[in-house]
Amino acid sequence: MALEKKALEKKALERNVADRLNTQALSEQDDNNWLAHGNTYYEQRYSGLDSINDQNVNTLGLSWSFDTEYSRGLEGTPIVVDGVMFVTGNWNMVYALDAVTGKLLWKYDPKVPREWAKMACCDVINRGVAVYEGKVITATLDARLIALDAKDGHLLWETQTADLKEYPYSITGAPRVYKDKVVIGNSGAEYGVRGFVSAFDVNTGKQVWRFYTVPGNPAEGFESPAMEMAAKTWTGEWWKFGGGGTAWDSIVYDPDLDQLYIGVGNGSPWNQKIRSPGGGDNLFLSSIVAVNPDSGEYLWHYQETPGETWDFTATQPIMLADMQWQGKTRKVIWHAPKNGFFFIIDRENGELLSAEPFAKVNWASHYDMETGRPVETEFARYTEKPELILPGSFGAHNWHPMSYSPKTGYVYIPAMETGFTYDDTAPFEHHKGHWNPGVAIGQAGVDSPIFLQLLVEKFLNGSLIAWDPVKQQAAWTLPHAKVGNSGVVSTAGNLVFQGTATGKFEAYSADKGEALWSFDAKTAVMGSPVTFSVNGEQYVTVMAGRGGAFGLLTGEEVFTAPPPSRVLTFKLGGDKALPENPALPPFKAPAPSPDTTEEDIANGRTLYHQFCSVCHGPDVISGRGIPDLRELPPVFYENFDGVVLEGMMSKAGMVGFSDVLDKAQADDIKAYILNEAAKKQALENTPKWWLNIQTWFYSLLTELIGLLAKLA
Repeated sequence: MALEKKALEKKALERNVADRLNTQALSEQDDNNWLAHGNTYYEQRYSGLDSINDQNVNTLGLSWSFDTEYSRGLEGTPIVVDGVMFVTGNWNMVYALDAVTGKLLWKYDPKVPREWAKMACCDVINRGVAVYEGKVITATLDARLIALDAKDGHLLWETQTADLKEYPYSITGAPRVYKDKVVIGNSGAEYGVRGFVSAFDVNTGKQVWRFYTVPGNPAEGFESPAMEMAAKTWTGEWWKFGGGGTAWDSIVYDPDLDQLYIGVGNGSPWNQKIRSPGGGDNLFLSSIVAVNPDSGEYLWHYQETPGETWDFTATQPIMLADMQWQGKTRKVIWHAPKNGFFFIIDRENGELLSAEPFAKVNWASHYDMETGRPVETEFARYTEKPELILPGSFGAHNWHPMSYSPKTGYVYIPAMETGFTYDDTAPFEHHKGHWNPGVAIGQAGVDSPIFLQLLVEKFLNGSLIAWDPVKQQAAWTLPHAKVGNSGVVSTAGNLVFQGTATGKFEAYSADKGEALWSFDAKTAVMGSPVTFSVNGEQYVTVMAGRGGAFGLLTGEEVFTAPPPSRVLTFKLGGDKALPENPALPPFKAPAPSPDTTEEDIANGRTLYHQFCSVCHGPDVISGRGIPDLRELPPVFYENFDGVVLEGMMSKAGMVGFSDVLDKAQADDIKAYILNEAAKKQALENTPKWWLNIQTWFYSLLTELIGLLAKLA
């Protein structure tokens, strides 16, 4: 029996040479497999499989699970080719799994330097691989592009895509492959880089072309006429701050028109008054740019947010479609970016056809269809006075992929309500490699952790929206308790699958949004689900693990140790179960220094949120994928300077900050952390009945704040 099983596994790998996986194959729907990030080049994430459907999905169960070595966020899309699944984990680990059993076939570790985690704003995550002509293509956090043999995972070639000695680039997006070229952008706008997209030969890794998304120093000349044109929309000395414009996620090839569409990110720094003090549109920030896929030559662009100053990226998933518009069939782009409007753009020429809000929006009242520009509200361009902007920098929709069902005609958007306050009072000092947006972003600033959590739950909410692109309105909306819910997949079985930040993986009816099935994943589910078939049996797979921007930056008290980040696969009649999450070790807060003053703690709080909260959570509340600093053993506090200033734990990902912090500042951060630890200890020692009374009181206060916000 064991020999027979090994023979089947060997056969699975042999047939997964995937030589047939070329541009033609990736242009066509193959319901038995999931061959590309968005399933096909159209990136509609729809499957024609219907063995699992709205009538029997209640019998869906876990078929197998695969534990990775880490316990952090997973954001990838599995690729499934002829019974073999390719997934990525933390630190860009690549795994080939038997899609039926979950057995590990091979693993590749690109050995990403742990200290490079500092240059990734949003966890050590990535969004998956590409498979093309027998190669598995992956990009790494330290900006390498790697090709592996699909049969056994051995290295074929590796290339460095960016100069890391000069700039803090990283990569978190999934590569896209077409016509023997692999294309990838990069991340790092918050850390002071200049965005670009590059194409490489899929067989050798040699660079074919590069398209910069924002102009550089005019004194050094322009790389193309497009950059010369873009420079006219900038003022000041923007290049000293990098400019931003990183294409960190969606890049889509159009096989019909032979064009490549790039979703361009936010400015660096966020505050336009710093990077471009005379205003201007700042091309190509927050734009969709079309280029020649063979040469990288500029073709056209549409800028969704001119003069971007809120972290409103256009990097969110780009979906291609053909639709009837005003009596004509138009080849269009459907796009739901951070800024809260659903765009329909003619993909032949970039003409705006429609822009309607799919979420709560107050920075613009509407789009002028003659000019194609937003009509901004009077308070959108914030000053010293804090302004509540909807959506906030998390966006009304972020990287989480949406899907489309031709059966219902709806686009399913993992949407969010994320209002933040903005003002220009934040001090700005440019340090390449350190996050400073030049904006004061609203924080709760309250003393009660109960109140803080209730505020987060009240003002950071998620939903799944079924958007009708023809009627330009929502057909139905399903609310979620938290932000950061997963991407979606829709199927011919009248189903939409989505994971939630509260640890569920769920199925809804595609036509009405009715909840039909739910599974307890025991951790947040952020990865994007896929479905496939092997030997006539349909499966559904999703990756589970708490982390990423939402897991790190929203802060949430978690009362168990995190489980391993996992790949979960389901089938009808599946009967496997997940183990319970590990218990937390006993907690005893260390004593704060008797010399600490309130001024020290206040200064430490400011410094903590500037340099530490991006990984360890606001108000020192961690989701535990990264250590909760309130609960560290005494030895860490005794060696605080060595860790925080000297980088004695760099090999574990915790680098030193001596280039921006001095001893006195480190002491203040330590004082603040120990003060928060004392609060946590006091909370744990508080009788449950008193906590219940506090929760009730703060719930009423939160509801009142929410009511006043609506009235305002």
